[in-house]
Amino acid sequence: MIVVTGATGSIGTRLVRRLTAAGADFRAVVRDARSGAALGCPYAVGDLDRPETLAAAFAGADRLLLNGPGAIPTAGPQPMIRQQKDAIDAAVSAGVAHIVKVSALGARPGAKLSLGAHAEIEAHLAASGVAWSLLRPTGYMENFFTGQGSTPVAGDIVGPYGDGRVAYVAADDVAACAAAVLTGAPATGGTYAVSGPEALDHAEIAALLTAALGRPVAYRDVPAAQRAAELRDGGLPPGFVADLVELWAEMAAGAQSEVTTAVRDLTGVRAVTFEEFLRDRAA
Repeated sequence: MIVVTGATGSIGTRLVRRLTAAGADFRAVVRDARSGAALGCPYAVGDLDRPETLAAAFAGADRLLLNGPGAIPTAGPQPMIRQQKDAIDAAVSAGVAHIVKVSALGARPGAKLSLGAHAEIEAHLAASGVAWSLLRPTGYMENFFTGQGSTPVAGDIVGPYGDGRVAYVAADDVAACAAAVLTGAPATGGTYAVSGPEALDHAEIAALLTAALGRPVAYRDVPAAQRAAELRDGGLPPGFVADLVELWAEMAAGAQSEVTTAVRDLTGVRAVTFEEFLRDRAA
């Protein structure tokens, strides 16, 4: 049986739909019964912030999708490190044989924010003794509708990205990859860099948004120092903002520009383009 954490998130909800359509034996882990009922699938109540709740939620599972919230504005360690390490330990105790973790492209020791946090969790997973697989996606296309892409829905794209290209991927394609790995044979050490089929700069993305939304959307490139000052003035911790500046510089240098074939390799279907994603969302 498969257990899905992060089941109400952008990847989790899509994975639940795919597993349901495939007739897979699975259970979603949710924080409260109302959320589970809304998913319309088998569920158990469990909370990564309350590890004592995970034994019952993971009982009987042999495969686990490990996912959860990313980096948050904090001056201390990222909570996801503690949450996911505890989940790995609970899964081992419950007899889970294969853990599929949703990580991030560029995860490595010493990196900033979520990239460094994911690397620490990956190391804990590798030392756990269970079979594991890693999905390392680029940025998500959905970010441009949540504000995480520095894009208010009614505004322009604003950021210090220069002409750096990013191979943004749709959350549904990441979910499709997760479904393929979870329902296939466990493969210890399988690591997949998951991207969209093209790398675009933010001016090109703005042009696609203009066509899809029917209103002008521009990309306004601003110096990193200016954007950092705006975020600090908005109340974000200075250390968190300093880490963001480093990540922006990496993005501008093309750190997220790698185009891979992981989606096709795992699912047999090409990843959707940004234009296709916008068209589907409009529909």
